[in-house]
Amino acid sequence: MNGRRKRMEFRGLDGRAAIPGWTLGALALTVAGLAGCGSEGQGQTEEPIETFARIVNVEVEAVEPRSFAKSVRLTGVARAMYDVVVSAEEGGVIRAVVRDKGRSISAGQAILQLDDTILKAQVATATAQAQLAEEVWERRRKLYEEDEIGSELSYLEAKYAAEQARGSLDALEERLARTTIRAPISGILDDRLVEVGTMVSPGTPVARIVHTEAIKILAGVPERYALDVAEGAAATVRFSVLPDESFETSVSYAGATVDPQSRTFGVELMLTNPGGRIKPEMIADIEIVREELDEAIVVSQQALVSMEDGFVVFVVEGTGDAALAAQRQVEVSVTQGNDVVLESGLEAGDRLVVVGQQGLTAGDRVRVVER
Repeated sequence: MNGRRKRMEFRGLDGRAAIPGWTLGALALTVAGLAGCGSEGQGQTEEPIETFARIVNVEVEAVEPRSFAKSVRLTGVARAMYDVVVSAEEGGVIRAVVRDKGRSISAGQAILQLDDTILKAQVATATAQAQLAEEVWERRRKLYEEDEIGSELSYLEAKYAAEQARGSLDALEERLARTTIRAPISGILDDRLVEVGTMVSPGTPVARIVHTEAIKILAGVPERYALDVAEGAAATVRFSVLPDESFETSVSYAGATVDPQSRTFGVELMLTNPGGRIKPEMIADIEIVREELDEAIVVSQQALVSMEDGFVVFVVEGTGDAALAAQRQVEVSVTQGNDVVLESGLEAGDRLVVVGQQGLTAGDRVRVVER
């Protein structure tokens, strides 16, 4: 047999191969076993097969309509309400520093003092000339008006000479006053740009003053919101350095044109700044309200389950052992942060599944647990 297992075959009268003998034997034994089982089971009652239905633990929250604000989020930068570079109005050499940088200053207070020696001498000369011209005018006026002595021309020459001398004196006195460089606004003397001994001419920058008791926030709004964001729109401002605080304000200015490069239009917001905690050039996170919705159905984004044809949510219908999961097709209107406004699909009072919904199917038995 050359090591091979010999297979027995039965052939019929017509010479065709029949069912193998070992197969027939196995069939016979199987039939006998089934017959024995059938005889033993007579007179016995069949036990019912137990079925198990799964129960899913879920957390729910009641759907309640509420107000909702559509908003646009922007990044802006803080700027001082007033940021002024002070320039010299008169030429000369800086002789004294009256107030140094880093200190608060009020409008009109002195910052620097220029050398005023020459101007003081010129003022003294002009004062004498003005007094003489005034005296001549008074005498000629009396002679001409009271005694009718002298010509009208002499009368007018004396009058205008006195006025000219007074004007020259006033100009020199004004120039002398400007040798003291004063603050045009109140604020902080943020920088001093010259030192004692520096020669300055009119227009030379000498100091910088910033007013930080109030701050303006500048930002650019994408042009697609041009019809939604206008002056007076409510806004909230936050700073990363003040994570626990937010500042409520409104748009004080909305630009009339769109920047062709950035495709944005500028907006400004005003904030009070007690204590100077907000410093100019800080980055601000801005949220400007575009539209207020009343009685909106707002749910958490995690409650939505993505399907091929959109989004669905699950609600619990029934109570106790009869609580079942029901599937609702919903239409999303607005998505903002973690909040989703639904156009349809839910109604007030529905018990929305917010935890456990990912493993649910419609008709599942559920057990509601406390959040």
